[in-house]
Amino acid sequence: MNQLIVGNWKMNGSLAANAELLAAVCQGLATAPASDVAVCVPMPYLAQAQALLSSTGVAWGAQDVSSHEAGAYTGETSAAMLRDFGCRYTIVGHSERRQYHGEHDDTVAVKAQRALAAGVTPIVCVGETLAEHEAGRTEFVVKRQLSAVIHAVGHCTSEIVVAYEPVWAIGTGHTATPEQAQAVHAVLRAQLQAATPRAQRVRILYGGSMNAANAAELLRQPDIDGGLIGGASLKASDFLSIIASCRTA
Repeated sequence: MNQLIVGNWKMNGSLAANAELLAAVCQGLATAPASDVAVCVPMPYLAQAQALLSSTGVAWGAQDVSSHEAGAYTGETSAAMLRDFGCRYTIVGHSERRQYHGEHDDTVAVKAQRALAAGVTPIVCVGETLAEHEAGRTEFVVKRQLSAVIHAVGHCTSEIVVAYEPVWAIGTGHTATPEQAQAVHAVLRAQLQAATPRAQRVRILYGGSMNAANAAELLRQPDIDGGLIGGASLKASDFLSIIASCRTA
């Protein structure tokens, strides 16, 4: 199974800048990459991503989805709406959503459930804060977060993507060592194997400040199946370099 590289643009972009970035990425991928590639863009740009990427090998997705199907939820975007825009993926439970919007494990689990029901693959983010990391609670935290999703989606567990994002390494320039990242990915792999006989279908991405300089070494780890890329996905050359690292992983 191919590795998966997903760009998370966060709250960045403009119509002009997006068009330039996507054109450069698609041009750089003129020869088939060894990985699957996707970009998760802000909601207002889903139509643009659909228009520009439909005839390419690059998939697109959203950065969040509502836990509700429809109704009086001003500002929310349902999974069915994401499907209307051809989204292959949506991120759920990103640490910034957990931190700034108070999302709990149960909320994240329902969002993953809604996405799957609409035919959209949830990229389920798990990860520990610096305090939790220093207290030696990494394994407890990530297993608790993933357990909520496994319980909610049941037999569909094999259809999700998991992203391990140590919160202390997001946007800080700090990255878990390949050995640290691999150790947590191995824990998540074992948890998935205990939950579903098709655990080998689940790709586990690393999401803590992966960049052009460290991608190859991280992607060589046996249980790291790709990357969820933040800032480096906003610069075509860096994003393409990370994608190219999959060839040697």
